[in-house]
Amino acid sequence: MSNLGYTEKVLDHFKNPRNPGRIEDADVAAKMGSAACGDMVQLYMKVDPDTEVIEDIKFESFGCAANIASTSVTTELAKGKTLEEAKNVHFKDVVEVLGGLPKHKVHCAQLATSGLKAAIMKYEAIVGKRAVDEDFVKRMLTGVLDPAKGLNIIAAKRVDLIEVEGKRVKVVLSKDLDEETRATMAEDVQGALSGLDLEVSVE
Repeated sequence: MSNLGYTEKVLDHFKNPRNPGRIEDADVAAKMGSAACGDMVQLYMKVDPDTEVIEDIKFESFGCAANIASTSVTTELAKGKTLEEAKNVHFKDVVEVLGGLPKHKVHCAQLATSGLKAAIMKYEAIVGKRAVDEDFVKRMLTGVLDPAKGLNIIAAKRVDLIEVEGKRVKVVLSKDLDEETRATMAEDVQGALSGLDLEVSVE
């Protein structure tokens, strides 16, 4: 262990991340977390439509060494797998590959694997394999954080209402948010649902 409590594996993936960057013509992109809160992950995927194999996956990360290393490993574990196989990539697998993480950094592995699962769900919705319903919207919004509480806006109870009618989605945020926080959250909600053929309104 290094003096930061990080293993050599963590430091290696931090200094030499695998699959960094963005895919300009990605089939799907998904974001988890918020730069304002400290840790953020954006994943990009190219999927073979016939075999559903993840042909390419890249990431952009904002955060600590554990965040970058966890996302690097997550992309390695997902690349070349089918969507069904990639759904089984667990944060504990990431921690194991890294040879362990300090307890207060395990959430970085959870963030990375949640980002992968969100990207897979979003891809399935794009190709018509998953219904866009209230549950789907709620799952996508777990990637949007409340900077004041450091929790996602669903867990922080910042969403009063989600309405889905066909391709129209309405998200009503809590009344007690200040204007600046509301504007940031509204933008992040739009971002979480971007790339889908939806008409999204946030109030």
